[in-house]
Amino acid sequence: MLSSLPNLLTLSRILAVPLFVILMWKPSWVGYTAAFVLYCVAGLTDYIDGYLARAQGTVSKLGIFLDPIADKIMVAAVIVMLIHNGQIQGWHTIPALVIILREITVSGLREFLATARVSLPVSQLAKWKTTFQMVSLGALILAPASAHWWPALPSHIVGIVTLWLAGLLTLVTGWDYLRVGLKHMTDESPG
Repeated sequence: MLSSLPNLLTLSRILAVPLFVILMWKPSWVGYTAAFVLYCVAGLTDYIDGYLARAQGTVSKLGIFLDPIADKIMVAAVIVMLIHNGQIQGWHTIPALVIILREITVSGLREFLATARVSLPVSQLAKWKTTFQMVSLGALILAPASAHWWPALPSHIVGIVTLWLAGLLTLVTGWDYLRVGLKHMTDESPG
């Protein structure tokens, strides 16, 4: 199933991460613009691969495995590069780190619960968290590029405000998932 279009789109997101890092390493306004376009294309492929897999009935175990990994790798790379470039600094690194730590924790939790045959569905609040997170990171990538055309301050403010909102929702949803996971981890009854 590696050659199915949804899985190829997911793989393209993973393979785009090094390019994104290169574009953001010592960026000019052109690098930030290209990184923003790449970020948007990655977001679009994330939507399309899931839609196609469901519409074509080609949902695969490989796709289920790779899709969240691709998302988490991209988010972590974006956050690291935004901190590296000073777009996220000072106290604003707190929600950024909370997002990365939650992604790692929930991934491990899902893996543990999968062995116990317990699913951990995505909550509506987690979908809002993801929306704020994606808007935030996109705005923070765009801010330096947009300074070439208009003042960067509005994009940066939108990015920072939504980063804090995403960080707060990350704490809430992370705690919800952890609470459910702990219940299954501490349950002493067999299987």
